[in-house]
Amino acid sequence: MALTRRKFVKGAGTTALAGSLAGGIMPQTLVQAWSQSSLELGNAKVDVLSDGNLVLPVEFLLGDVPADEVKELITRHSLSADVMEPACNLTLVRDGERTILFDVGSGSNFMPTAGKISGSLEAIGLDAEEVTHVLFTHAHPDHLWGLLDEFDDPMFANAEYMISKKEWDYWIDPETVNTIGEARQTFAAGAKRNLESVEDQIIRFEMETEVLPGIRAIDTSGHTPGHVSYEVRSGSQSIVVVGDVLTNAIYSFENPDWRIGSDQDQEMAVDARSKLLDQLVSDKMQMIGFHIPYPGIGRVERAGSAYRFVAG
Repeated sequence: MALTRRKFVKGAGTTALAGSLAGGIMPQTLVQAWSQSSLELGNAKVDVLSDGNLVLPVEFLLGDVPADEVKELITRHSLSADVMEPACNLTLVRDGERTILFDVGSGSNFMPTAGKISGSLEAIGLDAEEVTHVLFTHAHPDHLWGLLDEFDDPMFANAEYMISKKEWDYWIDPETVNTIGEARQTFAAGAKRNLESVEDQIIRFEMETEVLPGIRAIDTSGHTPGHVSYEVRSGSQSIVVVGDVLTNAIYSFENPDWRIGSDQDQEMAVDARSKLLDQLVSDKMQMIGFHIPYPGIGRVERAGSAYRFVAG
């Protein structure tokens, strides 16, 4: 395997650490082990890897929800009224032939609390070059900006990349940065830059199709124009990687009709959320939520006129 610049720097750091120990200097932290959880899915193994977490103002997420409803939710569940710290859970599927990663995290240029995928991969003994496929749910920073390493080289150099055609067309359009709104202009610029870096290696697919054997793209547009979730099936078992159509273990389920500030098309997102929740309940399928508290694995139950997330 070729010695990449990333591997060289990592190796140099290891050598420096060994030298420090030999000299009697104890670094404050030797190893940071990021969370990892696994389950069996037919003949495949599914790992959930932590990319850290985000720190977002409640106003950004729930600013479009009536204040009295937000206050009631916060009081009832003893939540912070100022910030939320959603987890960032990356799904990895290995079936003996393919190593498939769903989204790539945020890298080092978004938030200091996120971008930890390298540590999680190291914790399970997997090199980034072993990933054969990367499937994107959408192109927001915390799902896409980990595509390039610190040298602007593809982090997953040997992978084939896949994204919905609708999502690709939106973010690659040079006019998007001018129409998306000032608060999200950096999102648009970063998406275009990252996607263009792998333009020759990325497949653009249509919604509601089998994008790889055993993996179907579910149209959950609304959070972004071409957002998809993925049903992963092995034998008689299946699990749904939901991306950001469900972003919170409480209000996404208790109040799926809320117009959430992080959704670009709020009406479309509400419709997608309701349809997916109905499907998860009726088909009794497990799900993995990117922003649901780690590891984000669970099922959905009906709770009166709404729903409930049940971990496990």
